[in-house]
Amino acid sequence: MGHFYFVRHGQTVWNVENKICGATDIELTAFGHRQAMETGRRILEEGIAADEILHSPLIRAKETARHISEATGIPLRAEPRLTEQNFGKWESTPRDGAEFRKAKESFACSYEGGESMLRLAQRIYNLLDEIREQSDQKTFILVAHNGIARVVQSYFTDMTNEEYAAFGVKNCEVRRYDFG
Repeated sequence: MGHFYFVRHGQTVWNVENKICGATDIELTAFGHRQAMETGRRILEEGIAADEILHSPLIRAKETARHISEATGIPLRAEPRLTEQNFGKWESTPRDGAEFRKAKESFACSYEGGESMLRLAQRIYNLLDEIREQSDQKTFILVAHNGIARVVQSYFTDMTNEEYAAFGVKNCEVRRYDFG
């Protein structure tokens, strides 16, 4: 069976300010751009081979993917299903707010205008199923968001709700996932 790589986007202003970005289109900081360029160089130096980069259409992931593509020569394509979860009324609020932590316990809740974790998982699991079907012929790098990282991890690992909520990937961290 094949594999793929997951990369979280570089740092954003709202990451620094500890705000929930969600589906809000927030740009990278200057440091976030440098992180993305360094990630591209690291992927090249480590000999990570991929056929295509699929990225969230949100600017922070798109720019991260662009920097990686420029460093590696790997072609890139927007994949709308990699868009971060829409947290509705919670977007731009503190990530560690007590009310938001409590709201995240309800996986079927759409956060008043947002997207439930169940719907998010459905679209990411569908994408991962498609990638699995192609994994003997093609290797992908997915560039997306921390919420997407949680769902990807849950696709491969049984997790309690608490483990799911606590899971996170650092900005520009590269993780390999093996189908098997």
